[in-house]
Amino acid sequence: MSDKTGNIENYEKRFGVLAIEKGFITPDELFEALRVQVQDEIEKGTHRLIGEILLDRNSMTPAQIDEVLKVIFER
Repeated sequence: MSDKTGNIENYEKRFGVLAIEKGFITPDELFEALRVQVQDEIEKGTHRLIGEILLDRNSMTPAQIDEVLKVIFER
């Protein structure tokens, strides 16, 4: 049985790994996005998705993000 609940922790892990596997980002870009995510949570009390951060940093395009999300939610 597949898990289509959209668990945010699984989303974050899968999103980053899939983006790397597809060649859209490097492991360093994912690490930096995770660092920004944690820093935002600590300093601003806000949680942003990894895809949003990568988009803001021009590391991924909207089409690339859609492609990764399509894979995630088809599972």
